[in-house]
Amino acid sequence: MTDTVPRLALNDGHTIPQLGFGVFKVDPAETTRIVTDALKVGYRHIDTAAIYGNEKGVGDAIADSGIARDELFITTKLWNDRQGTQSAFDAFEESLEKLGLEEVDLYLIHWPAAKNDRYVESWKALEKIRESGRARSIGVSNFLVPHLTRLMEETDIVPAVDQIELHPAHQQPETTAFAHKSGIQIEAWGPLGQGKYPLFEEPAVTRAAHAHAKSPAQVVIRWHLQRGNIVFPKSNSKQRMAENFDVFDFALTGAEEQAITALEREGRVASHPDDVN
Repeated sequence: MTDTVPRLALNDGHTIPQLGFGVFKVDPAETTRIVTDALKVGYRHIDTAAIYGNEKGVGDAIADSGIARDELFITTKLWNDRQGTQSAFDAFEESLEKLGLEEVDLYLIHWPAAKNDRYVESWKALEKIRESGRARSIGVSNFLVPHLTRLMEETDIVPAVDQIELHPAHQQPETTAFAHKSGIQIEAWGPLGQGKYPLFEEPAVTRAAHAHAKSPAQVVIRWHLQRGNIVFPKSNSKQRMAENFDVFDFALTGAEEQAITALEREGRVASHPDDVN
């Protein structure tokens, strides 16, 4: 099953599984069980963050899984209050210790936190972490075009990914176009709209679900994959995890994909990146 997940090329020579599993808002006490279930379903790409408070649970599930480290792709993130040079180094070491790993596959700056004006300094620290080999790839999260532009003008390494809120109601076309032009892969968080929009009731989604005998969630995940997004839906239910993983035996038609793309309404669910510090 894991062989069915496409791997996308990153701009640093590494690759990343296009479908993964996210643990945002997963209870730390439940994380080990939930990630263990996800690994049993077939997920090999796990996305966590220091602020989630569940890195240790992710690490315990990895350690107990018996899965070879080189079969896994693990991402974590630098939180806003640890931005800076030495503080970023220290935060990274703490994340590695909690995960029980010698390296991660991807380390991200979680938000630009632009009012604090430390993301360029922090990125330079991430460049050194990458040079050390303890983070194979580095990237950013919630960066918009002005943040990306400044980062690329003032530092040496182009981010491998930008992880942004992205779902049919909020597709961030300006950011995604800039990223693609710059060789930056887009990761979609909140890929199903986080329940804030009735995406699963939209005729464009329900018609495609009926046509392919799939659930609306499977249709939206498939839309992401066909758009080239890296996506990691989350669920506490093993049955739902398996359903979200079962999206490689069908394809949306061009018309179906276009109809879902037409649901764009600039419907941001989370805070604007410039408001998060």
